[in-house]
Amino acid sequence: MIVGSYAAIGDSFSEGMGDELPDGTPRGWADLVALGLAAAHAAAQADGATGGAAATPFGYANLAIRGRLLGPILSEQLPPAIALRPALLTINGGGNDIMRPRVSVASTADRLVAAAGEATAADIRVAIVSGADPTRHLPLGPLIRARGDELAEAVRDRLAGTGIAYIDNWGDSVLTDLRFWSVDRLHLNALGHARVAGTVLAGLGVEIPAAAHAPSEAGAPDIARPRTAEYWRQYVLPWIGRRLTGRSSGDGRTPKRPTLLPVELPASI
Repeated sequence: MIVGSYAAIGDSFSEGMGDELPDGTPRGWADLVALGLAAAHAAAQADGATGGAAATPFGYANLAIRGRLLGPILSEQLPPAIALRPALLTINGGGNDIMRPRVSVASTADRLVAAAGEATAADIRVAIVSGADPTRHLPLGPLIRARGDELAEAVRDRLAGTGIAYIDNWGDSVLTDLRFWSVDRLHLNALGHARVAGTVLAGLGVEIPAAAHAPSEAGAPDIARPRTAEYWRQYVLPWIGRRLTGRSSGDGRTPKRPTLLPVELPASI
């Protein structure tokens, strides 16, 4: 698939938490997908596959914000994403919803698919991208896993025959291994995001470029992980506290890339 622009909306998964650059900015799978799409776009222009049209830079926007429930994603991020008129839009959401005490999985699936339909009606190609499954390493993991399984099945069933792509990272059993997760066990690390990027590009039918910009499994460093009591103190209890007080890790944050900006390709691609 050759497209000239791409936008992503969602929560921390699409923002790229767990895969931070040296300056602390989250990178993540969507940024890596943008690199792959930009490389394919540049190659097509070099080969003349654009029908003689003038060379144009590939544009990428990422409106995702950590901690967002599906409702705010669709009300705050979807309209401006559609207004950008990207050739491709990825939608991710619902992961924070299924971690709440009460959630309607059917309603969550309905809203995801309706949002994809809204963007499709605006002549934008859409892919719904599910988050990876962290539940093997989390408290209350079995409950959240059951909800995640139900959501994945519901979305898949609703998308049947629509032509809208569904990229299933939740069902990737390899990604459940702890080596793909950051120290908080809730967000993928650089290795996990790189695997998701490869899955998304493959699902879109794009040849995966040389991964000089992404870590390889062979070279991934071991992560120093806290003991159980320290882990609960540093990560679980603050997360519970935010839930009880109605706060979010994304409060006050703005999108890291709210407009379609050119993607700079590494020299090795």
